[in-house]
Formats: sequence, C-alpha cells, structure tokens
Amino acid sequence: MSSNDAKLVFTPSGRRGTFRPGTAVLDAARSLGVDVDSVCGGRGLCGRCQVTCAEGEFAKHAITSRAEHLSPIGEVETLYSERRGNKPLAEDRRLSCQARIQGDLVIDVPAESQLHRQVVRKHAEHRDITLDAGVHLFYVEVQEANLQEPGGDVQRLLRALESAWGLRDLGFDSVALPVLQAALRKGKWSVTVAVHNAVRVIAVWPGFKRDCYGLAIDIGSTTIAAHLCDLSSGDVVATDGIMNPQIRFGEDLMSRVSYVMMNPGGATELTDTVRDGVNELIQDVARQGDIEVDDIVEVTIAGNPIMHHLFLGISPVELGSAPFALATDAALNLTALELGLQINKGARVYVLPCIAGHVGADAAAMILAEEPHLLDEVSLVVDVGTNAEIVLGNRDRLLACSSPTGPAFEGAQISCGQRAAPGAIERVRIDPETLDVRFSVIGSELWSDDPGFEESIEAFGVTGICGSGIIEAVAEMYLSGVISEDGVVDGALADRSDRLIPEERTFSFLLHDGKQRIVVTQHDVRQIQLAKAALYAGVKLLLDHAGISAVDRIRLAGAFGSHIDTRHAMVLGLIPDCDLDKVESAGNAAGTGARIALLNVTARREIETIVRGIEKIETAIEPKFQEYFVDAMAIPNKSDDFPLLFAEVQRPVPKSHVSGGDSGRRRRRR
Repeated sequence: MSSNDAKLVFTPSGRRGTFRPGTAVLDAARSLGVDVDSVCGGRGLCGRCQVTCAEGEFAKHAITSRAEHLSPIGEVETLYSERRGNKPLAEDRRLSCQARIQGDLVIDVPAESQLHRQVVRKHAEHRDITLDAGVHLFYVEVQEANLQEPGGDVQRLLRALESAWGLRDLGFDSVALPVLQAALRKGKWSVTVAVHNAVRVIAVWPGFKRDCYGLAIDIGSTTIAAHLCDLSSGDVVATDGIMNPQIRFGEDLMSRVSYVMMNPGGATELTDTVRDGVNELIQDVARQGDIEVDDIVEVTIAGNPIMHHLFLGISPVELGSAPFALATDAALNLTALELGLQINKGARVYVLPCIAGHVGADAAAMILAEEPHLLDEVSLVVDVGTNAEIVLGNRDRLLACSSPTGPAFEGAQISCGQRAAPGAIERVRIDPETLDVRFSVIGSELWSDDPGFEESIEAFGVTGICGSGIIEAVAEMYLSGVISEDGVVDGALADRSDRLIPEERTFSFLLHDGKQRIVVTQHDVRQIQLAKAALYAGVKLLLDHAGISAVDRIRLAGAFGSHIDTRHAMVLGLIPDCDLDKVESAGNAAGTGARIALLNVTARREIETIVRGIEKIETAIEPKFQEYFVDAMAIPNKSDDFPLLFAEVQRPVPKSHVSGGDSGRRRRRR
C-alpha cells in the first residue's frame, strides 16, 4: 500500500479496500466483488452503474468522505445527462465507470444500481383483527348556500353531519378548509368527509366516496416495510418493502449516531433520508393498490428508538451513551403534514410508544402482535437484527432488553457475505462423514445437488451468502466437526478433505467453487460468534431478573429472524435450550403490531398500558453481561448444556479426534 493510496468503503455491502488515485470506482467495485450493474462496458451509455458519494466523518471506517475526493464531472457524464433530458443524473449521483478516486471515500450503491437487488421479505402475516379504525367516512348532503340564509360552508357541513349522523361538536381541520368549497360545488352539495376519532373532520371529497386507506409502517435499521390497508374492511391491499436508505451512513445504529455526532447537520440529513425512503415506499404501495396517495388518511409507525427519533426529526445523540435517554417514550399523535409524509394533508400519524432507550416502538408492536402478556407460558420473543430486541415473560410479568448484535447476521462483515438477493446462499447442509456440501440459493427452489439446479440459477449464479445461510453454515460446520466448540476451524481435516483451505495461520471451509468462490473463513466464524453471544447474553440477563432458568416457547421475529432455521439457531447457541416444537418464526411481528394498532384504536390504549408495566433491563450496565457473553462465544454455550436440543441432535465429536474407521459408528444419522 502506497502512502498516496485512498481508502474506499462500499455500502450497503461493507466491502472495502485501498486503491491508487485515478482508479475508476466501477473497477474498484468489481475488484472487491461489490454488486454494481453495468451493461455498456464502462462507456457511460447505460447509466446503470450510478453511485452516490456519502459526505462526512465516518468514525467506524476512519474515513472522511467528500464529493471532491472524486474526479470532477466530465464530458461523458455531461453527455449522458443531455441524452436523458427527461431523467438526467441526479445532483448527488455519479456514473461509477467515469468517476475516479482521488481520496478516501464512502460510496453507496443504491438499490436500482445493484445487479442482484435485495429481496425485502416482509409480507403481511394473516391475523384476525377486530376492526375499530380511528378514521371513518361519512357521506352527507349539505344545504346549498343562498342569500336568505347566510353562513359559512363549514358550519352548514357540520350541521348536516349532526343531523344525518349524530356527530356533535366536531372540529374542522384547517388543512381541509381550502378544498371544502370546491368539493361542495363539484359534488353538487354532497360530500364525503373523513372523521378522526369521532371528533374532527380531517378530509373532504366531492360526492360519494366508498373507501379510505391506512398505512402500517415498520421502520427498521436495514429495511422499511409498509402494509396498505382498507380502513372500512381491514383488508391488506398491498405490501412492499425497501432497503432503508440510511444504510449508506452506516450498517448499524451506532454508526449512524456516530455520523450525527461528527457531522453538523447530520441528524437533519438522516431524517430527510429516512422520510424520503418512506415517501418512496408510499408511492410504491399506492401504485400496487391502485389508489391515490390522497386516499391515505391514517398511518401507524413502529421503529427502534434511533429510527423513531430520526424519523421524528429528533437527534439520537443522547441514545449513544448512558443513560440512553429517550426524548419521549410516550405514544404520539401527529399529522402527516408535520412529518413530511406525502399523503392526504389531513392524515393522522400514530407512533407507537417506546419501552426503553434501546427497546423501541418496534418491540412494543411485537408485543401487540405476539401477546406474551396474555399467556400462562413463559415466552421469549426476539426481533433479530443489527440490534436484537428481546422480550421475556407471561401474563404475570414482562421484561425487555436489547443487545448489539451488529450487522453480521445480515451478511455484512462476512468475507463472502451479502444481503438477501437472488444468488445468495440461504440454506446449507454438510455431510458429517464426507464433508460434502449441498445448499440452496435465493431465486431457486432447487438444492445444489438437484437435477436442473445450474439451469435454474443461470440468470444470476451463486453470488455470496446471506445471513440465514451463514448461520446454517457455521452450525453445520459445528455439527460435522469442522469447527470445535470454541469455533476454531479444524485444520487437521485438510488431509481428509480439500474443502479445508489454508489461510495463513488459520483455515477456511469451501462451500462452493464456481465463478464466485464461496468460503467461510475463521474470521467469519468469529463474527457470528460475537453476534450470537451478544444476543444470548441479553437473554440470560432477562432470565436472571425473572428468576427462572428456562422458557416454554420462543418466537423469532423480524425480516431476518423469520428466515432463520430454528434448529440451526439453537445449535449455534443463538437462543436458549427449548423444545424445538415450541420454537417458531413470528414473521414481521413489528409490522403486524403496527397493523393491529392501525385497525384497532383499543389496541393502542392496550399497548400504552402494557409498556408502562414492562421491566427494562439495560445490558450495557449489567455486571454479568460480560461473563455471559464469554460463555456464549462457545457453540452452543460453555456453561449451558442444552439437554432438549441434544436429545434430538447428536452432539458432535471433532473429526480429527475420531479415527477414520470409527467415524461412521460414532455418529448417528441427523
């Protein structure tokens, strides 16, 4: 590395390297295996390789990134914009094939520039919800204005609503006032109004209108998901999700807090970014549902504390250090207009309450969806993400905490890791005798040893390994004796299998040898151990405070948690020992909880009451956290024995400790 070389970090992949000044960003991306689309051979014609330069201090990467660290816009990019007069390069975009490195950079590859785009898997779970929406439509005929009976149109409308529907003492929202007179006359003195909580008119349409809609939005650190619902029937009309565009400021939450601390105006920048993402998602679901955005009159929002604060326009700096003080933990009733949401101007926004400094409104929504407070059984409900939020308890008592698992579970900081996209390995099986590997990838229903597999992935190939894949890979490596209880790759097996590859002082394990070589390195195993140990230590602290040693049922929530194989999660030691039949996926529980709050106003009062009674445990100041963390680095755990798991799964014996003739007899079939 020359002293003149520049450091380059790509988001959202997290891949990085050093490059000589003058290197094209696209060439740097390709050398690191970063997923950037291009079909014109770098000639600046297709425009598919667009990237954004993130500006500011990035403490996590030890980089100061500036737009001037790229070469100035040249003739090719100028011509591209001129040719695409209706859609030129946006002000913050560059063609990566033309932009050349001149200094340290953080480069974001937006979703539309990724050849293998992330699959945001946050569908609406089926749930019976008692419909009691906060907004209702009322059709009414209003007395026409005349000279004999002077009076305002608002007053005539309110009198008509009282006469026809018994709605008394209604207020009239100021944002509906400018459209009222035109609506009355266009509708020939008949209108449909939206009334919020039976106290206020918030929207007016000419004539008869049958339907209005609401949105339940889950703002996660990695993805944002939205469910569009018909408020008159409760039906889910459309569901969609996008990558949270804040990822370019850091994969994990603390990186974003750090960005705000080190960059004046950073909080405003992150707020604008997440609101832009939400508005993009609103347009997407409205198109899917074939409705106008003006028909959306209510929104519910769930998110972790830092996303909660940034979406509301509140600096998250106080959440970056003890005592992790929230600006507010109460539920909020706001307007779409003050939050910059591009829906009906009179629409109302309900933000679910937070539980603690690192346990947010998404955990409250998760409780609303999973209802552990209604059960006699002790439930463990975990939203697995870059920051795991954990709830433990039953109808007698609920406790909650969070653990900083980091982005490894989502493919970041893993050598061949990537986010969930076609071509990513998501399922892995290793034969304990031969160490042969079979796997499946996103985008194909076939396993790698099935006939027709190669043809089924011809369009995208095998490109990397995502979070669920790396968890299964490490768990399978343990079960097959490739790694020890301490997570050390057993180099002695290199004499028996060419899948063990020497890497300086350690060994890697080969999963796939193709155009893209997919391996699990010793470093990868360590990253997964660190992430799972943080989560498990949080669970142990809750068990301690609850005065119990085991749970009756486990629910894994979130976009990532829903796709983890529960057996492999327990083998790894991600979750405590439990009857495997009682360990299930909860789907997008936060999104489901937000939908319940959208469609049932009583549920809002319920969760506000429940949250006030939850015991909050702050893992960062718990003296036993480190002890539990160290024990949980072992697979599955150094201190906890997991008898229920190993009653069903053979506890592995390291293969290098077993003679070749005995190895088959020492293991029963899994």
